[in-house]
Amino acid sequence: MAFALSSMKVSSPAFADHQAIPSKHTGEGEDVSPALAWQGAPEGTKGFAVICHDPDAPLVRDGSYGFVHWVLYNLPGDLLELTEKSAAGTVGANDKGGTGYCGPMPPEGHGKHLYYFWVLALDHQTSLPEGLTLAELLKEVEPNLLGMNRLVGTYQRD
Repeated sequence: MAFALSSMKVSSPAFADHQAIPSKHTGEGEDVSPALAWQGAPEGTKGFAVICHDPDAPLVRDGSYGFVHWVLYNLPGDLLELTEKSAAGTVGANDKGGTGYCGPMPPEGHGKHLYYFWVLALDHQTSLPEGLTLAELLKEVEPNLLGMNRLVGTYQRD
């Protein structure tokens, strides 16, 4: 399956689609991942991965654009939500230079950025090592992708 939207729905109790992400979940706040939930995963889903990406960030690296805030994988297929500051799954590399979640913090004066929280439904449970980059994860899971969808949040520094 190609990377295309499915009918899966992604939501968060912290913010609505295309609405502001609370500062608690940003680099200016507590920098904790928001709770996420999803429903309507494609039949045959056995695992999930979650990505948060800011395509508005002025960063180009290795032919890719934007800023990767979160790469999370090895999530079981019966999992339908992540709690705030979740310890579930295996963390991958973010563009801040570490692993795990790093919240929105666009450059000062850069305006409002969009943050895409993607949930990928996979046809098998992965057991990938910690620290994969977004590109490495996508290369691994693309052949097993059943569907995906996203929740978009916004954030702008004062």
